Amino acid sequence: MLGFFMVLGTMAQDIEEEKINTVLDDWHLAAANADFEAYFGKMTKDAVFIGTDAMENWQNKEFKAFSKPYFNRGKAWSFTSVQRNIYINKAKDFAWFDELLDTQMKICRGSGVLRKENGQWKIAHYVLSIAVPNENVDELVQIKEEKDDTLLLELKKKQ
Repeated sequence: MLGFFMVLGTMAQDIEEEKINTVLDDWHLAAANADFEAYFGKMTKDAVFIGTDAMENWQNKEFKAFSKPYFNRGKAWSFTSVQRNIYINKAKDFAWFDELLDTQMKICRGSGVLRKENGQWKIAHYVLSIAVPNENVDELVQIKEEKDDTLLLELKKKQ
């Protein structure tokens, strides 16, 4: 009998993972199709989007305002997941994930948190980062060093 319940638990986990995969794939597709309502409809009202720039920590309202012109032009961004890992808590109302993405910036990594609201998975937090091969890190640091040093000074003054 224990084996039966373990199978049911695994099936429930698989179903939730499938739902999460669908939400994330549809979210990326909505951006590629410049469907503003579908894109933001997959996010919680208090969602946060962390972009690739050090200062891109977008609360949902600000992210909508920033994104709207891109969606209005009919071309937002196009991200396609090529690898994804999903993790779900025991209560199946909270999940986190990481994914490798094929983007206009080449390979990026996305990671985030989903929360189940009224039976629907919604993206509550998303972090986008550009994947940099280890052998290119020194070169990248040189490219961004001057701007980062200036920004670090400004940020440290605010502490």
